[in-house]
Amino acid sequence: MKIKELKELETKDLVEKLDNAKAAYDTMKLNHNIAPLENPSQIKAARRDIARMMTELRLRELNK
Repeated sequence: MKIKELKELETKDLVEKLDNAKAAYDTMKLNHNIAPLENPSQIKAARRDIARMMTELRLRELNK
């Protein structure tokens, strides 16, 4: 997900998307520990997407 897309979302939608991304990341990590994923770089991409969302939320919090 790109930063431009994140900036266009409403705050409540962004929080919801962040919760879903965290749940998917946890599931992905668990599945990878049991049986390796075909593309383990998905874990890295998911972690970075979560970081982008958290950064955008923090920026919104500071700009209030």
